[in-house]
Amino acid sequence: MGGVAGEILTPRLRLRRWRQDDLGPLTAIFAEPEVWRFPFGRGFTPDETEGFLARRLVAQDREGSSPAAAEDRETGRLIGYVGLSVPEWLPEVLPAVEVGWRLAPSFWGRGLATEGARAALDHGFTEMGLSEVISVYEPENVASGRVMARVGMRLVRETRHPASGLALLIHRVTRHEWENRTTA
Repeated sequence: MGGVAGEILTPRLRLRRWRQDDLGPLTAIFAEPEVWRFPFGRGFTPDETEGFLARRLVAQDREGSSPAAAEDRETGRLIGYVGLSVPEWLPEVLPAVEVGWRLAPSFWGRGLATEGARAALDHGFTEMGLSEVISVYEPENVASGRVMARVGMRLVRETRHPASGLALLIHRVTRHEWENRTTA
C-alpha cells in the first residue's frame, strides 16, 4: 500500500510495493483489452504501462497514493494491482482516497478483488486512520459494482468523467460502517 515499507498478506494475495522488474509481467497483463475495457475499451500499449509503473514507483512513497502490486501467493506471480490511491483524475470528489483493483482476466471470478479490497480497506481504516474510502466505476462494469457491494460500500453519488463524459457511480464506506460490518 502507498507509503508502507512492508506488505499486506491475505490468504491468497501478497499486496506489496512496486518494483522496476514488474514492468514485463505488468505489460502483458495491461495489454489484455479486458483489463482496461473500463474506461478505455482497449489494452494498454507498452509505453502506457511503462508510464503507469513509473507513476506508481513515485506515488507509493506517499501514504494512500498508489495501489499495491498484487501477487498470487501460491506462485509469486504478479497478477495486477489492488489498493488505495487518490483519484486525482476526478477532482470533484477530492480530498478522497479510493480503493481499486485491476487483475489479469485469468484471475477473475475467484473473489480475489474482494479479498484484496477488504485488506486494503482494513489497512486504510486501521493503519492510516481514514474516515472514509470511496470507489468509482462505470455502471456497465457490473463485476466491480458487485465487489463494492461485497465489501460494504454503498452508492452515494452519480457523476460523469470530466474528460470523457462517461457515467460514473461513486460508492463509499465510512470507518464506522466498516467497523460495524467487520465486528457484527
